[in-house]
Amino acid sequence: MKKTNGNTRNMAILAMLCGVLLVMGLTGIGFIPLPVIKATTMHIPVILGAILLGPGAGAVLGGVFGLCSVWVNTTYPGLLSFAFSPFMSTEGLVGCLKSLWIGLGCRILFGFLAGWIWRLVKKFCHRDYAALPITAVLSTLCHTALVMGSIYILLAQQYAEAKNVALTAVFGLVMGTVTASGIPEAILAAILVTVIGKALLRLMERMNLR
Repeated sequence: MKKTNGNTRNMAILAMLCGVLLVMGLTGIGFIPLPVIKATTMHIPVILGAILLGPGAGAVLGGVFGLCSVWVNTTYPGLLSFAFSPFMSTEGLVGCLKSLWIGLGCRILFGFLAGWIWRLVKKFCHRDYAALPITAVLSTLCHTALVMGSIYILLAQQYAEAKNVALTAVFGLVMGTVTASGIPEAILAAILVTVIGKALLRLMERMNLR
């Protein structure tokens, strides 16, 4: 009976977080336009879900994040939307697959890894107030590295053309984007994941005791 109740509760939490992501993604409030790329707050519900429900749920939430990213970059294109939406690619099937990996695949992997990062960090930090921000920062940096690293490896030439710079300048531009968006995203995640995550973990503990 307890297992059934636990599964029902977990499904309800997963559905709620999926709903939050869809609202954030489809309304555009989860994506912050920057001159080159869209920064995001969509990673925060994914990290929270991975912490509360594990790597599998994190991957599902990452998938929802990715689908929203494809939608936003298709309907409200920016300078680098070709990297996140197969519908904006000009490279045919190969370009579509690259865009799907960056826009969707990286987000699924990020959600999965966030769950495992939480489990590993918890082994070294016995208190949630320490484990939560560390998990948030590491997961966010992992997301930024996956996305921007994939853009550099798979679409460096197209990135250079979009920015009208030499191919040799792409690495510096990518690192500049990592600094401009990745670090603020990590700081924001550390704050919100700690505050919200601690409250949700306590709530789940109380629900288990009943």
